[in-house]
Amino acid sequence: MAIDWFTILAQSLNFLILVWLMKRFLYKPILNAIDARGKKAAAELADIEKKNSQVKMERVELQKKNEEFDQQRSELLNKAVNEAKGERRKILEDAGKTAIAFELRSKSLLKDEEQKHHQELESHIKSEVFAIARKALADLSGSSLEERIVPVFLRRLRDLSEEEKKSLSGGSVVVRTSLDLSVAQSSLVKSEIEEILGKGIEMRFQKAPVLIGGIELSANGQKVSWSIEDYLARFERSVLGKSKDESMKSGGHAA
Repeated sequence: MAIDWFTILAQSLNFLILVWLMKRFLYKPILNAIDARGKKAAAELADIEKKNSQVKMERVELQKKNEEFDQQRSELLNKAVNEAKGERRKILEDAGKTAIAFELRSKSLLKDEEQKHHQELESHIKSEVFAIARKALADLSGSSLEERIVPVFLRRLRDLSEEEKKSLSGGSVVVRTSLDLSVAQSSLVKSEIEEILGKGIEMRFQKAPVLIGGIELSANGQKVSWSIEDYLARFERSVLGKSKDESMKSGGHAA
């Protein structure tokens, strides 16, 4: 069989032309497209990696913030608990102080009430004693209590030392009496005082029932008095002193 070299050359030339055409117009664009797509894919992968890195950073930051928030929440909770405990303790202390103050106030009111009752009873007893003493003295001496009180007071006034008399002189004199003095008694008291303290002194008489059967002279801030109240006070101190001593002795034996 004879070889047709022309056909072979023609076909070879056509193949070479086809290969050149494919390389020129088909293969190279495909390679370029593949390269472009590879670059695009690499860029997308890099972008995804970058975003993943940002997500990781944000996750770490979020976790850090959550930890800080948990710590702050724990601190605030502890602070609130401590403040609540402190407020509770303060409320209990205030309540205790209020209770103590109320108890002291109650005791003070009770003591004041007892003292008031004691003073009223004491005043009543003194008045009764005064009435009894007045009647007894009148029955025994045949003269009124007023008539007996005046000489006793004047005698006490005359018995003052010169220094005491001097301290009462030189000013106005106020004479207070628990009873109404007669004109004769007032004149006697005035003349005696002028004789003791000096003539021409200003003198005023006042009634003072609180003295309970007595007379009081006050001048220059000084006082001289005589009254049943003095004897009752001494008697009261004596009785209270004895009661206190007996109470202490009783407590000592009990121990």
